[in-house]
Amino acid sequence: MCLAVPMKIKKINGFQCVCEARGIEREVSLFMLQGKALEPGDYVLVHVGYAIQKVTEREASVSWQLFDQILAAEA
Repeated sequence: MCLAVPMKIKKINGFQCVCEARGIEREVSLFMLQGKALEPGDYVLVHVGYAIQKVTEREASVSWQLFDQILAAEA
């Protein structure tokens, strides 16, 4: 099974960007989303360092709520 994490784009430089989620920043490749209009403030799903899909802020929030529920159930 694969897991993609929703992250917010902070800065874009060509096909590279800096994304943030819950205070953690990562460099992410935008190579797989070349045809999409992306700008800082947009949300993307990130899998092994690659943005694989643009999502809405609401979709990103719902994903994080689900991750929190899963972690709470395992505690």
